[in-house]
Amino acid sequence: MPEFERVAALSDIPPGGRLSILVDDLPSLLIRIGDEFFAIEDVCSHDGQPLTNGPVDQCSIACPRHGARFDLRTGRPLCMPAIEPITTFEVQVRDGEIFVRPR
Repeated sequence: MPEFERVAALSDIPPGGRLSILVDDLPSLLIRIGDEFFAIEDVCSHDGQPLTNGPVDQCSIACPRHGARFDLRTGRPLCMPAIEPITTFEVQVRDGEIFVRPR
């Protein structure tokens, strides 16, 4: 199993915030909802556009271009036009640092 990779300090991302990161050279997005952290591939599986500025609602993010929504926990598409999931990463917070690794 791949090792965890440090991607940010806890202070880098306030509650409700998001941060663009790289995981194994893959553009990704770290999202904080309250005290929970989610890390996803920063690309819509429908048209390849970034999800960076997409609206987050509970545990989902919507593509700002065509409205496809994805579950932040699983990457599963929640509505059309997306039918393929996006990659998600396991997240750990240790000693004020945030680490992720591919699932």
